[in-house]
Amino acid sequence: MGITLRTIFWALVLLLALSFFGISLQAIVNSPVGQANIHYVSGLLSDLWLWCTAWMRPLI
Repeated sequence: MGITLRTIFWALVLLLALSFFGISLQAIVNSPVGQANIHYVSGLLSDLWLWCTAWMRPLI
């Protein structure tokens, strides 16, 4: 429970900091560069997930 509240707190702090500097998350996500970065990171996470499930599984 403590980790969840801590994560929510820091997410709110991050959003407030971005707002303070005038950075729009919507503009970043909708931009072509933002889309390319999102697809790249999601591909990396997918590959990491597959690697972990293939190699980290316990031997039976």
